[in-house]
Amino acid sequence: MKIGVFVCHCGSNIAGTVDVAKVAEEARKLPDVAFASDTMYACSEPGQDGIIEAIKEHNLDGVVVASCTPRMHEPTFRRTVERAGLNKYMFEMANIREHVSWIGKDKEANTRKAIDLVAMAAAKLTNDRGLTAKSFEINKRVMVIGGGVAGIQAALDCADGGLEVILVEKTSSIGGKMSKLDKTFPTVDCSSCILGPKMVDIAQHPNITLYAHAEVDDIQGYVGNYEITVNKKATYVDWEACTGCGVCTEKCPSKKSKDVFNEEIGFTTAINIPFPQAIPKKATIDPDFCRKLTSGKCGVCEKICPTKAIQFEQQDEKVAESVGAIIVATGYDLFDYTRYGEYGGGRYADVITSLQYERLLSASGPTGGHIKRPSDGKEPKNVVFIQCVGSRDKSVGRPYCSGFCCMYTAKQAILTKDHLPESQSYVFYMDIRAPGKMYDEFTRRAMEEYGTRYVRGRVSMIYPMGDKLIVRGADTLMGTQVEVEADLVVLAVGAEAAKGAPQLAEKLRISYDSYGFYMESHPKLRPVETNTAGVYLAGSCQGPKDIPQSVGQGSAAASKVLTLFSKDQLESDPQISEVNIKRCVGCGKCIETCPFGAIEEMDFRGEKKAKVIETICQGCGICTSTCPQGAIQLQHFTDNQILAEVNVLCQQTLQQSFE
Repeated sequence: MKIGVFVCHCGSNIAGTVDVAKVAEEARKLPDVAFASDTMYACSEPGQDGIIEAIKEHNLDGVVVASCTPRMHEPTFRRTVERAGLNKYMFEMANIREHVSWIGKDKEANTRKAIDLVAMAAAKLTNDRGLTAKSFEINKRVMVIGGGVAGIQAALDCADGGLEVILVEKTSSIGGKMSKLDKTFPTVDCSSCILGPKMVDIAQHPNITLYAHAEVDDIQGYVGNYEITVNKKATYVDWEACTGCGVCTEKCPSKKSKDVFNEEIGFTTAINIPFPQAIPKKATIDPDFCRKLTSGKCGVCEKICPTKAIQFEQQDEKVAESVGAIIVATGYDLFDYTRYGEYGGGRYADVITSLQYERLLSASGPTGGHIKRPSDGKEPKNVVFIQCVGSRDKSVGRPYCSGFCCMYTAKQAILTKDHLPESQSYVFYMDIRAPGKMYDEFTRRAMEEYGTRYVRGRVSMIYPMGDKLIVRGADTLMGTQVEVEADLVVLAVGAEAAKGAPQLAEKLRISYDSYGFYMESHPKLRPVETNTAGVYLAGSCQGPKDIPQSVGQGSAAASKVLTLFSKDQLESDPQISEVNIKRCVGCGKCIETCPFGAIEEMDFRGEKKAKVIETICQGCGICTSTCPQGAIQLQHFTDNQILAEVNVLCQQTLQQSFE
């Protein structure tokens, strides 16, 4: 076998702490190595051309590239060797950047380690064999989970691209958090005016099927062929017959249901339509507060409904859908502000969240757009905004910045002055983070044109005094303590992962971080893809994002789906597990441990054997390490290939032990 070794300088990333020329020199001494050289940038066009020329000139059978992480450029180099006429799996990559040069400054030690890694890769390559991908048909339908602005954008882009879209939203209307906003920063546009037309487009688009008040119950299958069960929760109203006239909401005598859309500022009727622009604009009954469902009495809505749409006997319904790709746009939830006991959250009526304040500002809110204190309905004179409640705070397990809180606080301060010209706004902040287009100018406008007083410091406590709230904090710029008499306190609560995100991640078989946000495949090169093929991310389910970023990611995820479906067939990755029928004893341990459900039991001449479903297997190798008989081997990472690497690494030790 003839092997070619190419050692990359990567500028000074590798060459700064590794003697690249010596690594190439030592590589020439390895068995089966017919050619070795160092190159400045192996991934560049000249670098790739050099590899192709060497393969043809020296008639190489395989290639080792010593450079950066395989996660970044392994596909690049595989395409390179394939263009030169080799099987793309006759290639190995030694990571001498992340595993060597970036973690140590001892050049001599780093060089020795790099030489060892190259030797291991070459030894494995001698045991490699060419693999061939298999093709399979795909279902060109896509499911979007989550009906916020990111999900709406993704669904519309996919539908406009000619794909059939299934949109699943867990609440009774699409729109997400954006539908609850009064205005948006930095243009102070009406949120409903921007979002409303897109919501209507969802309802009217011929390629979109909307399941509102529904959740994904189960997901099976693989990229191109997912089988998904959707649980349509009972609304107790026949949405096919309901016209959204609202007569039932006017006559309903039960007015103790929590007004979820208005962030539980007050109550609403047991049967209600969440807001005037709701899509679908259909009534939903809250079974916990409906007198008919709780006590068997009442039934007023059923009697007065002009279309006879009320169905008290309605049950949850399971719907099966087949799709080829999934876009996850489940959004975020707000931090539980009651964890800050010193702020009186949940104890003082006039300490509210930023989203509750949005509902007070909104014309469709509980006060009709008039700012009133929840405690007594009076207009506040002094309004205090407190930043970073549940953000940048390790003590509550939220060390990250939520990103958009500084901006929406500046917006709310501006709107407060517009609504109440005689009012004064105060903002307690840690740092002002306004990196977007027109963002810094917007915060400056709040200070200079609207007279908002920014105080740099944390608030230590809030306590009542008469009908006022005393906000005590520090001004770190002045080096003094300050106290402000507030009529209303607004907490700029941070974003956290949506409730149920980890459970959905397990169904999707995707990763999530320690805070519950879904993890992308690569933060820079694959920001909307996951490590599960066919599953894409959009919006704040991946991490806190403002509206423009969420819309951009929605379109990016849609473009990935359209690219995926541009072919009639997809190729499966041949780096999957393979069962040796002769050695398999049918114990079933591999079936139990496979996280992807890619192994099933089959009957082979009257005996139980394991069988790998090739299109589902992701090549994780858990089954290989679990099998007590060694009957399953992961292609391209077989026991013999791994042992070849170990033997080279331990060769000197083995020789010494036999002397």
